[in-house]
Amino acid sequence: MSSLSLNPYVTGLKESATLDINLKALELRKQGHEVYHFGFGQSPFPVPEPIQEALRNNSHKKDYLPSRGLPELCDAVAAYYRKEFGYVYSGNDVLIGPGSKELIFQTIYLMEGPVIVPAPSWVSYGPQASLRGKDVFPINTERDNSYKLTANELDRVCHHLGQKQKLLILNNPNNPTGAVYYEKEIKEIAEICRAYGVIVISDEIYAKIDFTEYPQSSIAKYYPEGTIVSGGLSKSFAAGGYRLGVMLIPQALHIMVDALKSIISETFSSVSAPIQFAALEAYQNFDNLRPTIKMHSDIHKYASTYLYKRFKAMGMNCPRPEGSFYLFPDFENYKQPLRAKGIITCNQLCKDVQEKAHVAMLPGADFYLPATHLGVRVASVDFDGAKALQEWPGESAMDEKKTMKLFPYLVKGCDSLEKYLKKL
Repeated sequence: MSSLSLNPYVTGLKESATLDINLKALELRKQGHEVYHFGFGQSPFPVPEPIQEALRNNSHKKDYLPSRGLPELCDAVAAYYRKEFGYVYSGNDVLIGPGSKELIFQTIYLMEGPVIVPAPSWVSYGPQASLRGKDVFPINTERDNSYKLTANELDRVCHHLGQKQKLLILNNPNNPTGAVYYEKEIKEIAEICRAYGVIVISDEIYAKIDFTEYPQSSIAKYYPEGTIVSGGLSKSFAAGGYRLGVMLIPQALHIMVDALKSIISETFSSVSAPIQFAALEAYQNFDNLRPTIKMHSDIHKYASTYLYKRFKAMGMNCPRPEGSFYLFPDFENYKQPLRAKGIITCNQLCKDVQEKAHVAMLPGADFYLPATHLGVRVASVDFDGAKALQEWPGESAMDEKKTMKLFPYLVKGCDSLEKYLKKL
């Protein structure tokens, strides 16, 4: 139909970079090509058996559940965050959605005002804001500070935007950098948010994948009245395909709860009932899962640290990852030889590396960095999670041979990337 007209906010968007690269890499493997898949961040581990069993046992549940979520699940989520992180929420403060990604979108859609994101940040925050026609203000951060947002950087942008309502999205532990915010850093950011009345979405989907020895530092502890916490099953619980996210809204912002319930009732209605009962097992009986989740984190730490050491040995810049399962190295030290080959942008770089070294990575431009900055996002999860869990001997017992056995694609991918750089 030649007269067909589409929403201009949608037609300017492209498919999510993370989902797109995953499909391309999997298709190449299906065709028999060797690909080292450093592009997509999906937990490689099997869903813990108690959660799978709860899903099987509740597969007959077919009734619509309340838009806000299964009441017992909301109570269990609030209790989990209270016990694990010290947050003060009740079940009435909790919303359940089909992934934290959807809940963040619903919140961005609901709220007025511009969206502030540190650069680099997860690829979807900006496009979600654009779908609502909102202005997005990326704040450039520094590699020497592990690309973490500072209070001074936030202060400058908030001062520029004035006293109108603003939304900051802070991801901790971080995708795409693997950074973890410390208590002092979070406290300082909280004071700036309080001074300017900034509403914060604290995206804590990786909260249990933290390699530091410190308690989780969340802005929800130091700015509870203005912080919305999001999380879910996808990362720590290795259940991305279950599509269940949670959102916790403080009493001071409770006007949002009824508004979001209305939006939910007119869109996805409610999350699949069997999935919500499976999630109830995850949150209500987390102590039973704790050893497994801890082992997930230990293995993620080893894999991420292995890549970090290899990248540094290749002469790449890379902040040390302290959580999640990502790294953000850059090829800035190779800028001149790359330019000599006509490679100026990070998109060109990623395309060349994929074609010649068969390593799939995402360009930093997808994470709000300049097109000519040669930073890339790397995921450290291209390994057989079930095998790693079964044979994991502990970090202290790992050696070169065991690393090759458990993480062959990570080792071969680094070897291939190293050969690529030596040929420049």
